[in-house]
This record gives sequence, C-alpha cells and structure tokens, in this order.
Amino acid sequence: MKIRQYIKRQKELIKEHKGTYKLYKVLRFLVIVTAVLSFLRGSYESVALCILSLLLFLLPSIFEEKLRVDIPGLFQGIIYLFIFAAEILGEVNHYYTAILGWDTMLHTINGFLCAAIGFSLVYILNRNSKNINLSPFYLILVSFCFSMTIGVLWEFIEFTADQLFYLDMQKDFIIKNIGSVTLDPTHSQIPYQVKDIIKTVIYTKGGTQVVIPNGYLDIGLLDTMKDLLVNFVGAIVFSVIGYFYLRNEGKGHHFLKGLIVKPKP
Repeated sequence: MKIRQYIKRQKELIKEHKGTYKLYKVLRFLVIVTAVLSFLRGSYESVALCILSLLLFLLPSIFEEKLRVDIPGLFQGIIYLFIFAAEILGEVNHYYTAILGWDTMLHTINGFLCAAIGFSLVYILNRNSKNINLSPFYLILVSFCFSMTIGVLWEFIEFTADQLFYLDMQKDFIIKNIGSVTLDPTHSQIPYQVKDIIKTVIYTKGGTQVVIPNGYLDIGLLDTMKDLLVNFVGAIVFSVIGYFYLRNEGKGHHFLKGLIVKPKP
C-alpha cells in the first residue's frame, strides 16, 4: 500500500474510531520503546519481533484498502491487543512461560476471532449474492470450520518450526505417567504403562547428561491438543452468539456488530 493511501486511511480511522486510534498509538509507542530497550540490551531477536509487530499493526489498514472492506473499530482494537499480547508480552517479555495460561488465553481468543473472520466472509457473500441464500446454521458451520482450519494450520507452522529450528513453539510438559506400545517387550501392540515417574535421565552421543526432574518430558503433544481444544471452545462461543444474531436478523447483539467486517459502499 502506498504511503499516501496509508496516511489517508489513518486520518479516516481518527474520524471513525477515535478510541481505536488512541489505542493504536499507545501500543505502537510501547512497541517502539521495547525495541529501543531490546537494542540497548543487545537482544536483536526481540528487536526483530518488535519490527514484526509494527508491520502486523498495519494489516487492518492494508486489508481494508486492498479488499475494499470496512473493519469495525472494536475488531481492529482487539487485533492490535492480540498482536501486542502475543509478540511483545508473550515472546519479548516471556509471558508464555512466566504467566500460567497466557498461551491458552490467546489460543482461545484466536479461535473466537477466526470464527468472526470466517463468519464475515460468508456473511458478506450471503448478503450480496442473489444466487446464494445460506441458512443460519450452515453459515455458522462454515465460520466454525474456518476457525478450526486456521488453528490446525498454525499448529503445522509450530511443528515445522520445532522440527527445523528447535524453537519449542509446541511447549513441552512434564508428565508422570505414560503408556506406549513402543516399550512393549513382547511387540504385541499392548500399551506398556510406566507410572509415578520421578526422574528421567537423557544421555547424548557426545557424553552430555540431561536430567529431567519430577517426571517425563512430553514433546509438544499435550500443548498441541490443548491449543486445538481451546481454539474449539473459542469458535463454539462465537458460533452460538452468531447463530442467535442471524436468527434475530441482526437485532441487538451490539458487541457482535463490532466484529463483523462489511464491504465498503
């Protein structure tokens, strides 16, 4: 998007959604301050994440300009907060490990927001087409499936990053009980159960010894399933709200109206 178009869009945003624009300015300032402090500490990876966040902040304006749609101020504000919470608080300030449930909260919100995006896409098509007239249930089903698809694709990205770069995006859990057919000495596919594990010791070919206290290390499986489960919960919550919104023909539900992307006149 050209600079002139971006400036024009920002002026429109000020007029249409003053609260959202103020939030955008505050978050942008905090990101810039974080980038400067990270640079002074020599944490260049954090600086890169800050730059990425600033670029992601531009996405709503870019999508509005390119797709000729109007993203409500409430939806934009939630997107800005989500980006800040995921990249700056989660990654740079280590909230993913410092605060229990931070990743779970974000994945739940992601499921809700992606369902809203899927809902908007089909809703626009349904409202502006003479040949398509989807029932409320079918429209909600499509938005739900859209949200779950995005959730699965994101887990693919995390898995690929972990396998290629060992980033541990699929966070590991300490577990005390396992059942595995691989450990079955009879090779008869009977799950061999190991319970009350108090310590795991790993020996590497180079002679390094790694001790895992209090149990066995689960490599990302529980985290992946947990993320998909809470994404499911977020998508279900939006689907229920969206269904009654359609049944009532858009009456009431002011909160949901703030999440529906509409085509520009």
